[in-house]
Amino acid sequence: MKTHPFKHLQLAISFYTRLPIVTNTLDYTQLPQAAIYLPIVGWLVGGGAALTFYMAATGGLHEDGFADVCDGFGGGYDKARILAIMKDSHVGVYAVLGLLLLLALKISVLSNMPVTAVPWVLLAGHSVSRFAPLLLMHRYDYARAEDSKASGAVYTPRMKELLVAAGCACLPLLLLPSLCLLAVIPVLMVNAGLGHYFYRHIGGYTGDCLGASQQIAEIIFYLTVSSLWIFI
Repeated sequence: MKTHPFKHLQLAISFYTRLPIVTNTLDYTQLPQAAIYLPIVGWLVGGGAALTFYMAATGGLHEDGFADVCDGFGGGYDKARILAIMKDSHVGVYAVLGLLLLLALKISVLSNMPVTAVPWVLLAGHSVSRFAPLLLMHRYDYARAEDSKASGAVYTPRMKELLVAAGCACLPLLLLPSLCLLAVIPVLMVNAGLGHYFYRHIGGYTGDCLGASQQIAEIIFYLTVSSLWIFI
């Protein structure tokens, strides 16, 4: 009996990609005939890769802040110098090393977690970590006295607003095992220490400091969840 071409396409997608396809109706003895659909499989894989690249290339705001903080606090010796370096658009050695270590650590931690858990860990990590900058905005003043592009966006969240944001930030944690709620504790502790460090050196925060706090909170969340996972 002749196999419908669509079945061959399903077979090719199922065998040559990780896309979810119902396989209980597929005849894998027909795999050689399904090879003619490899270019279409290429459309799907290439399109997914292109979309991922496009989405990744349109952001990077927090990573940029983290890089500037690495350069500023790594190479600056007083408040004026630290702020000047962070405002400079050039990327220095500290920024490059910091970003490389940050990305390598994220990849290493997430790649050692169960594949089925990673999407939910990413969702929760990105949500929880974006609450960290709000705490710095609530606790400290903006550090730059002169006008800057970011100074117009300076805002001090009220306690009621923080509570609402905290609820939204923690909501994705419900998708993870309950033990993962403990990961919020080190995130808050490290963020508090980071805020104090910024205050001690520059008297408050800048937009770059907020970006760095998000990135650091994110990796602390991943590290903690990864450590807790051995008990799950």
